[in-house]
Amino acid sequence: MKIAIASGKGGTGKTTVAANLARVFSRLGIQVAYIDCDVEAPNGHLFLKPHITGHESATIPVPQIDPELCTRCGTCGRFCRYNALLCLPLQVIPFPELCHGCGGCGLVCPAGAIREVPREIGSIDLGEAGSIAFAGGLLNIGEAMSPPLIKALKARAGTKKVTLVDAPPGTSCPVIESIRDCDYVALVTEPTPFGLNDLQLAVEMVRALGLPFGVILNRAGRNDRPLLDYCSEQRINLLAQFPDDRRVAVAYSRGELISEVLPEFRARFSSLAAAIATSVKPGLRFDGRRIRS
Repeated sequence: MKIAIASGKGGTGKTTVAANLARVFSRLGIQVAYIDCDVEAPNGHLFLKPHITGHESATIPVPQIDPELCTRCGTCGRFCRYNALLCLPLQVIPFPELCHGCGGCGLVCPAGAIREVPREIGSIDLGEAGSIAFAGGLLNIGEAMSPPLIKALKARAGTKKVTLVDAPPGTSCPVIESIRDCDYVALVTEPTPFGLNDLQLAVEMVRALGLPFGVILNRAGRNDRPLLDYCSEQRINLLAQFPDDRRVAVAYSRGELISEVLPEFRARFSSLAAAIATSVKPGLRFDGRRIRS
């Protein structure tokens, strides 16, 4: 099962849910991987505290022009939809920061004057947090595009019985790259006007992608009715509700996993794990200690 934990906006508790779910699944004896795809602001490592065993650069291929072979015909510039190549009368100037790494310019060049060279856009860390396989990425400062790094991160993360993808917030390209091949999406929201508005955008996104999904209501207890009514009207499965609790905030500020320091929340996360697992595979049975086929 590949499960994405996403949200329409930042700060809803997405990483808190993803990290605690990873721990709960691991306690069941299930091989689990946690992938932190929020590469612009990763923080899953603060809670899982993995031992990093591998570090590598992530690159994308960008064009390099051979001035001796280039005829300045302009074919490459006309092909590029991202304005990454400026064709002047005496030279062709590449702009690597605008390049999406598609390789099309090299394919259409009639003189064979373009070759691809790697350009670093970020880094990838691989490790282990107990029995949890960990993979996290960090986009270089100033980089405009994170989807290539997210794609590389997911390719290096390996496969486990359960893979939890901690997606970036919002509904833009990085989120879509993170969740598009997942079996299920859990959308974390909060009972505020902004939370409801951005949840609606996220629901439209996952429905457009044709992905099954459910909603997790975090910090429940105040003004929940508009959000609950929306889920009911849209026939959206409400997977769990987590109450607004100061102890959770204290544990979060200390980098602690809630499911480890608050026993009642461990039970809540166990129930959430069961709800997601049975939503993905309805034939599964959950007895609180393990999931059975």
